[in-house]
Amino acid sequence: MDQRRFERRSSTALCEVTHPSFGTIEFKVKDVSDGGVFLYTGNHIAPPVGTVVKVRLKRHTGLINEEPVDMRVVHQQTAGIGLMFV
Repeated sequence: MDQRRFERRSSTALCEVTHPSFGTIEFKVKDVSDGGVFLYTGNHIAPPVGTVVKVRLKRHTGLINEEPVDMRVVHQQTAGIGLMFV
């Protein structure tokens, strides 16, 4: 049974994720909600669950958020990672 608090919406955005341990990596966004995002990680090694990263979301028209926001890795799957707004 799905127990999500927020409705997900598919997205074609890109997500710029920054952390001191790996620098900045750009990922494709699968979906987004008021609580967070799910990112396809591809061949990149995902940060461990609990890691707080800085995130900027982008569309082909430009940045959605100019200033990076803090997000926490809350789960990992084979295809990607789930991030929650902190």
